[in-house]
Amino acid sequence: MPTPVRQIRAAHDARTITVYQAFCPEIAGPAAETGRFPAEFSRERMTWIKPSFLWMMHRSDWGRSSGQQRVLAVTIHRDGFEWALGQAELSGYDASVHRSREEWRRAVRRSEVRVQWDPERNLAMQPQRHRSLQLGLRGEAVRRYAEEWITGIEDVSALAEQVRVERRPELLPAERPYPLPAQLAVRIGADG
Repeated sequence: MPTPVRQIRAAHDARTITVYQAFCPEIAGPAAETGRFPAEFSRERMTWIKPSFLWMMHRSDWGRSSGQQRVLAVTIHRDGFEWALGQAELSGYDASVHRSREEWRRAVRRSEVRVQWDPERNLAMQPQRHRSLQLGLRGEAVRRYAEEWITGIEDVSALAEQVRVERRPELLPAERPYPLPAQLAVRIGADG
């Protein structure tokens, strides 16, 4: 059976889900050491979290982009993740989710959480037919993320480099479909 086009695939267990972000060493180092983001982590602007390791590799060029040299695996409470999805608005208009473009525009202006579906990548960084979720957080959402939801932060930059060089699928984090409640699936335009 083919992978649904819009499906959250992530490393998760009964309590947590792992998302990825890439930062400069001044933020990533202290975050990995303490399990919390340091003062240099801006809570004033939108921050994007990604459940897909390979999409993060695409976005950060395997941790080689300026300001994104260190890749972090951030483990957060599923309750927080699902709260964010429940507040989210799609970053683009979708007639199957919104009654009108104007309704969507108003909702996006009010929302502190954005959902964006981008083409998933394979090990060669080629775009795939199915999409990968990005979740943008600002305001109250980024505060909750940074101060309440995090259960652990691990620097996975060495893994990123090893996967980039060796291109072996067995090195990848085990990501599987996330069991999304039906009302959240509708809200974010997910297929399954």
